Amino acid sequence: MKTALTIAGSDSSGGAGIQADIKSMSANGVYAMSAITALTAQNTIGVQAISEVSPEFLAQQIDSVFTDIRPDAVKIGMVSSIGLIKVISEKLKEYKAENIVVDPVMVATSGAKLISEDAIETLKEELFPLATLLTPNIPEAEILSGITIVSGEGLMAAAKIIHEKYGCAVLCKGGHKVNDANDLLYANGTPVWFHGKRIDNRNTHGTGCTLSSAIAANLAKGYDLNTSVKRAKDYISGALAAMLDLGAGSGPMNHMFDLNSEFAK
Repeated sequence: MKTALTIAGSDSSGGAGIQADIKSMSANGVYAMSAITALTAQNTIGVQAISEVSPEFLAQQIDSVFTDIRPDAVKIGMVSSIGLIKVISEKLKEYKAENIVVDPVMVATSGAKLISEDAIETLKEELFPLATLLTPNIPEAEILSGITIVSGEGLMAAAKIIHEKYGCAVLCKGGHKVNDANDLLYANGTPVWFHGKRIDNRNTHGTGCTLSSAIAANLAKGYDLNTSVKRAKDYISGALAAMLDLGAGSGPMNHMFDLNSEFAK
């Protein structure tokens, strides 16, 4: 069985972060492992508290995984401190990790910055050069490219800038601001649009975590990047269409909507 490691924060309500990553990877047919960067007290309404782990403890978690069950892919989610970012970079280089998907979590749905400017610069310097794929949403793509995105053409321009600047593939997620469920993959100098079905579901908590983890799972299984993105988008469309409705706020998806589905092949 192929394996994947998620390095991210924990979501106590199970809709995003480590919990969403593990569900997504499992539903996509790989054995999921984790290295937790922070604990959160969190639900569908908001984040009530955060307790970050030490860089030393994060390093021990990563060592424990790589020295016993080597992951075939690695997904990196929210990492908010410079020390943790540097530890992740050092360990991925040490173990020559492959198929690294970085979800550069910088901006909340509300528009609030989730990471300091110094940490953003460290992300760019330490993790982006190791990445197989970056998966920014529009606000994050604007930060990374330095341009404002208001159209599909703007999304393509931003993706090209990010791709050329950091030397890795980039999947810019369109979202409601540009073109609903359509995302743009820019790899090897070539743009490819992935058209998704617009699903009227307010429960979208953890969609970014889920998508990046599904991509990592498919890369772990040996699918090429284009196929991995397509399969991941089909999976998340199915999870949204299952219309799970939990919590008073933006609730989680049903990651396990079809345990014996084609996505686990």
